[in-house]
Amino acid sequence: MANKAIFFDRDDTLIEDPGYITNPDQVKLLDGVPESLIELRTMGYKLIVVTNQSAVARGMVTEEGLEEIHNRLKHLLAEKNAYLDRIYYCPYHPEAVIPKYRKEWYWRKPNPGMLLAAADELDIDLGQSWMVGNQADDIEAGQRANCKTIFINHSRPKPPEQGKQSKPDYEAVNIKEAVNIIKKHVRSFKQSDDKVQPIQKPQSPPPPQPSEKPVQQEQPDSQSDIPEPVEPEAAVSEPNYNAPAPTTEQLLYNILEELKNMQRQSMFREFSIFRLMAGIVQIIVPFCLLICVWFLMSPTRQDSDKIGVLISLGFAAVFQLMALTFYIMQDRG
Repeated sequence: MANKAIFFDRDDTLIEDPGYITNPDQVKLLDGVPESLIELRTMGYKLIVVTNQSAVARGMVTEEGLEEIHNRLKHLLAEKNAYLDRIYYCPYHPEAVIPKYRKEWYWRKPNPGMLLAAADELDIDLGQSWMVGNQADDIEAGQRANCKTIFINHSRPKPPEQGKQSKPDYEAVNIKEAVNIIKKHVRSFKQSDDKVQPIQKPQSPPPPQPSEKPVQQEQPDSQSDIPEPVEPEAAVSEPNYNAPAPTTEQLLYNILEELKNMQRQSMFREFSIFRLMAGIVQIIVPFCLLICVWFLMSPTRQDSDKIGVLISLGFAAVFQLMALTFYIMQDRG
């Protein structure tokens, strides 16, 4: 059975990107990376890094130095009980300073060479695999290898899309949200498979013949050969058209669950000053409306109260427009 894998870009996806990393001391893991890798491994994915390293072609670091950098990355992950299955890198560049690295190579993203090589060496089903990165080249390489893709957006302007095949399948603000996207996709895929399974009556196995010898199951050679447990398929029942309509309590419960799901999704949005300002201004709007109600309910209403009502409504409208403006600026930012 073929394996499935998650392919990661290296810089600004797993580790911080200060520019060209030329020293192992510059390697710093991004927040949540070890925990995310552990979770993906428990889901049965192999974890592979595919990275363009033109710093080698530019003479800024040697391949030996790059190996030390990657050893430092492995060491930092191992301290958190997280591990990578393989690291692939492309040192070539068409404008390299060092002559032996000056060429266009099919491993260099957006070409899918590194992903195809990993699939051949590690027996990976690319159709069940994912490419996660923060550059348009990462997305195109994943698409050309027939992988699903996640663009890590970090709330910065996206790279230009000129010459790229198409948009990514999903976007995430960090690797934590990327893991949740993959989990949700796998869960929905399993549910859709369960729905299309026909209902089959259980058949009793035929009685063993006396002349037959029992078949002994071969033991797996290694832990990697142990097949993953298969969850029992849920039986598909026919719809009951006579079922009673949901009660008010059930409807309220469903609404509460939907609000919880929306809250979980909003947890991954990064802090924004526009969002903060919108929230502050939005709080002021109800106060203006309360003042308006107070003027309307005054037992000794005078002409000045009408002016107060108009002023309160005017301020409420202005602050509401300001809040909407801040929300729009936050989404575009």
